[in-house]
Amino acid sequence: MDREITIYDIARILEISPATVSRALNNHPAINIKTKLLISEKAHELGYRSNTFASNLRRRSTHTLGVIVPRLNSHFMSAVLAGMEEEANESGYNLLISQSLESEKKEIANAKTMFNSRVDGLLVSVAYDTDSFEHFETFINRGIPILFFDRIIDHPKCSNVVIDNEFAGFEATSHLINQGCTKIMHVTGNLKRNVYSERLKGYQNSLSQNGLLFQDDFVMITDLSQEAGKLVAQKIDEMEVKPDGIFISNDICAVSCMQSLKEKGYIIPDDIAVVGFNNDPISEVIVPNLTTVYYPGKQMGEIAIRSLVNHLKRIQKIDVASKIVLQSKLIVRGSSLKTGKSY
Repeated sequence: MDREITIYDIARILEISPATVSRALNNHPAINIKTKLLISEKAHELGYRSNTFASNLRRRSTHTLGVIVPRLNSHFMSAVLAGMEEEANESGYNLLISQSLESEKKEIANAKTMFNSRVDGLLVSVAYDTDSFEHFETFINRGIPILFFDRIIDHPKCSNVVIDNEFAGFEATSHLINQGCTKIMHVTGNLKRNVYSERLKGYQNSLSQNGLLFQDDFVMITDLSQEAGKLVAQKIDEMEVKPDGIFISNDICAVSCMQSLKEKGYIIPDDIAVVGFNNDPISEVIVPNLTTVYYPGKQMGEIAIRSLVNHLKRIQKIDVASKIVLQSKLIVRGSSLKTGKSY
């Protein structure tokens, strides 16, 4: 493999000093336009690449932020990352993105890679099975800020960007109750994660405030996958006392469940009303369209980056007290509107 071209190679070929080459490539005002153009053309011809990483290290900054997400293949996370990319670009930062694939072991490896890559800050949405904060302690000890978003870990030196999942769960369940549902099932994910435990709490609070009994066998903990939706439908079909409403914490799982129930002869929403979560595009493809909770992913990504960059610029400090809660919204569609009822 050919070695990397350096400013010294360009200087030798053009018979000028390396300092002049360096200044020209960095658009220094002391270098005249003709010299800059000459050096720029020669650098391009030789395939010179600026070693931004080394230069940034000398300034004790890489202008790179690390991002660890559970999975990249979701509409919600794509929206978050789009917001992050846009805000990071405007702020002059690059993103180093990795996915944990819902594995704490992989998340630990990702965190180590981010640390060794000398990121200026880290943004994390934690994996399903993450139990420990230990793999993030190295960042805290070195003064590298961490901001959690969506799925969070509470830590006194870290900030969080979330929605009010408890209220969203309460609102979704209350909507089903307002449609006349009295036997409401809740399908959720790993309760280690704040997003699912808080939605469950909202569901329970809504039942309680509306005089309905909470039943353990009406709560299913799944991985909220497409396959899980089919299993939920199968369980419902086998239940002696069937639910007349379902609140599912993920649109992919909800749509899969709806489709399977329809194939088994159930009429949605007359037999069973359904509410999902996230407002994925698939929610408007299924018939009837899925009632869901709008989760402001792009806004979450933008605010997460802005908060972290402002901290790095010493404009604001991020810690547990600077937690940011964004507003969600229930979007009512045909899957939950019982005949003769209105929202």
